[in-house]
Amino acid sequence: MRKPLLTDYELVQLYLSGNEYAFEQLMIRHKDKIYSAIYLLVKDEYLAEDFFQETFIKAIHQLRAGKYKDENKFRPWIMRIAHNLCMDYFRKLKRNPGIVTNDGDDIFDHLRFEETSADEHFEVLQSENKLRELIDQLPEQQKEVVMLRHFFDFSFKEIAEFTGVSINTALGRMRYAVLGIRKLIQERELEMVRLAK
Repeated sequence: MRKPLLTDYELVQLYLSGNEYAFEQLMIRHKDKIYSAIYLLVKDEYLAEDFFQETFIKAIHQLRAGKYKDENKFRPWIMRIAHNLCMDYFRKLKRNPGIVTNDGDDIFDHLRFEETSADEHFEVLQSENKLRELIDQLPEQQKEVVMLRHFFDFSFKEIAEFTGVSINTALGRMRYAVLGIRKLIQERELEMVRLAK
């Protein structure tokens, strides 16, 4: 009979008692999700790899210092570390993160509709540019939720884990983002009416 997998918490406890292999298992278990989330923000394969390694190094230091208190919540805890490293990086560069595809291209370059005429294609491009402008005007936290949810199909649970907030906070940020986009659209329409007079 196959032995049941150890929980993250059990692996953490084994690591703290001296079992280095236990931490390696944690790293393997969570690598794909953490690396993907980092890559979505930093847009660079090598930088993402650096941040991924830095995330686990920081996690080791915090575990050894007794700073891990979230029993059975290892992944959200380590996702917060990864997210904070990325946000610190962007704060230093004084720019907001965008989101790119696995090929390194801007996500908006891949939001195309099949079988469209030249006119329809032009309209789609104009709509995408308008949408991009609107999303770019949102506060950083709201923009991040919109991009992760709609363009990369993260669940709200995954968004919450990656950004280090509760699901309700992630949902709230999405709600405020939608309201913000609606408000921006209304302001643009009013401006167009004023200019037309």
